[in-house]
Amino acid sequence: MKQHYDLIAIGGGSGGIAVAKGAAKYGAKCAVIEADKLGGTCVNRGCVPKKILWHAAEIAHNLRLAPDYGFDSSLTNLDWAQLKIKRDTYLKRLNKIYQTSLADFNVDVIKGCGRFIDAQTLEVDGQRYHADHIVIAVGGKPVIPDLPGARYGITSDGFFGLFTQPKRVAIVGSGYIAVEIAGLLNALGSEVSIMIRRQQLLNNFDIMIRESLLGELQSNGVNVLSSMQTQRVTRESDGSLTLVTNREHQITGVDCLIWAIGRAPNTQNLNLDATGITLDSLENIKVDAFQNSNIPGIYAIGDVTGQLQLTPVAIATGRHLADRLFGNQPDSRLDTANIPTVVFSHPPIGSIGLTEDEARKIHGDAVKIYQTNFTPLLHAMTIHKTSSAIKLITVGVEEKVVGCHIIGTNADEILQGFAVAIKMGACKKDFDDTMAIHPTSAEELVLLK
Repeated sequence: MKQHYDLIAIGGGSGGIAVAKGAAKYGAKCAVIEADKLGGTCVNRGCVPKKILWHAAEIAHNLRLAPDYGFDSSLTNLDWAQLKIKRDTYLKRLNKIYQTSLADFNVDVIKGCGRFIDAQTLEVDGQRYHADHIVIAVGGKPVIPDLPGARYGITSDGFFGLFTQPKRVAIVGSGYIAVEIAGLLNALGSEVSIMIRRQQLLNNFDIMIRESLLGELQSNGVNVLSSMQTQRVTRESDGSLTLVTNREHQITGVDCLIWAIGRAPNTQNLNLDATGITLDSLENIKVDAFQNSNIPGIYAIGDVTGQLQLTPVAIATGRHLADRLFGNQPDSRLDTANIPTVVFSHPPIGSIGLTEDEARKIHGDAVKIYQTNFTPLLHAMTIHKTSSAIKLITVGVEEKVVGCHIIGTNADEILQGFAVAIKMGACKKDFDDTMAIHPTSAEELVLLK
């Protein structure tokens, strides 16, 4: 006999949990299907463990600055294993919090892998479940290329499982995962090379961000190899790896190869053929602005759609979907305009809205740019200096701010407040009329001329 629910979310990550709890608040009977730990990629193999390592890297960076401020800095050795154990303990606490939270909302957790029998029926370990609404929120997984020896490398998933710090690392990729891992490992003392197929890092970001980050990585000792594609990987007799590229360039003596070339949706084991759901060429589930698939009663949210792969986006989308389905809010959906994003590189990056190139393509000569590059006060007394850069992109007579891009110390924290202003439609004069907080890096945003 089938067990019936009003809503079942396949996937116990950020999106699945949000939609199930949101629906349960309206009295719906809900369940979440999850074979792994609750919290999804963000909690277990993404944002949270990454940010903990990023903080460790920031501490290491500041320790190197300490002598410039008169301190006798002697803390030079990192106990990677201890850091991993403490980090994993914290993650287990988060897993338990998610479990408790779902129980508090009377949401059932079904352990196992769900697969479709038909458009309203799922099977988990031989048990069948029926639901009026099924939300696919299974997320994605890192891609490993199809080339000889690729199996010798690891992905971001494997990186977070390392018990010892790799000393000589090769990272293949140019996106945010690649630059984040490169930056933190470099700051923690690893020798890092990053290989990119094109000329630039972070292709979807503003040119100021791309150029500034490249300069900072190289200044910090990261070896950035552009226009290179790995053709094969071999393991040598001493256990090290050798990467051979399309230019017959070899990177030898590598003790850790990390693939950061993208992510693919976790749709392969869902038996979607039983539903008739439409996928795109990358096997992402195609949805409209309200998260509807082409099959009534089946929805998709989060990374499995290939859209805006950010944890807060998945959470917000899930909540809006619950409001629409059970809260009598038929027009509820996520507004995807001006969604801020951060890259936890070294230094960090904050970005919202249009890049300069995008703005000029849309608005032409109506675009006006305000930009500055400066050394933060933190580095006024240090030998090694990190630069900061800020760009505001405005449009029209009123100079409405349509883009804001920051790289530098505290860029991640600075952007959140300015993102509120830009979301509300702020113009350059609104920035100018705001009193500066001195001395800070954030004040540069209201002092641009």
